[in-house]
Amino acid sequence: MNDQLSPKVVLGIAAHPDDLDFYAGGTMATFAKQGATVYYLVLTDGGKGSADRNATPESVQATRQQEQQKAAKALGVQEVFFCSYPDGALENTLAVKRDVVKTIRQVRPDVVISLDPSVLYSTTQGFINHADHRAAGQAALDAVYPLARDHMSFPDLLEAGYEPHKVDTVLLTRFNEPGTTFAVNITDTIEAKLEAVSAHLSQSTVQEMKATIRDLAVASGQPYGYQYAEAFVRIDIR
Repeated sequence: MNDQLSPKVVLGIAAHPDDLDFYAGGTMATFAKQGATVYYLVLTDGGKGSADRNATPESVQATRQQEQQKAAKALGVQEVFFCSYPDGALENTLAVKRDVVKTIRQVRPDVVISLDPSVLYSTTQGFINHADHRAAGQAALDAVYPLARDHMSFPDLLEAGYEPHKVDTVLLTRFNEPGTTFAVNITDTIEAKLEAVSAHLSQSTVQEMKATIRDLAVASGQPYGYQYAEAFVRIDIR
């Protein structure tokens, strides 16, 4: 079963600039193309994401924010919210969850997209999942349920006018790994995704990123008969 979604408001929540573009950029562009208002919440400052020995955390932060803004524009994202938690040290603290809850209550999404916190590593793709990714995904889940929904959670936000909000659906990125239950056809937006990822020049070579993205999108689309897709764990909240 792969009943498609037609959200009005989408919020992507991730740890670093480039996470949402790489993992779910085609889906963001697809939803935006369908008329949804799409937002990003990036939790860390991205300040450690450089192999340049001459770079400073401050210069890396500035570069990565600029790259994220450019990438978001290519996908049709309405606005990017940045937090400033230290890159490489993100934890699922009450403060982080409060920031996520605040943004959820502010933009009031019906669909939240984040990173699956249960993914520790992938032998097929050859990577260990970044601890920041896991913390961001867990904070997103905790904020969606029950914190953003319950009026007695973070009473200071309620006093400031941030009314409770119930999210309808959560999509957790997993590519085509076992456990995915849903896919979005990104055949019409794969080029927008490639443009977005290509904006992150400080992170890798463009050609390497493009080849990886195409391979993953093909593999994710095959079980559903799509040329290109992004696969997720889908949670419809009752």
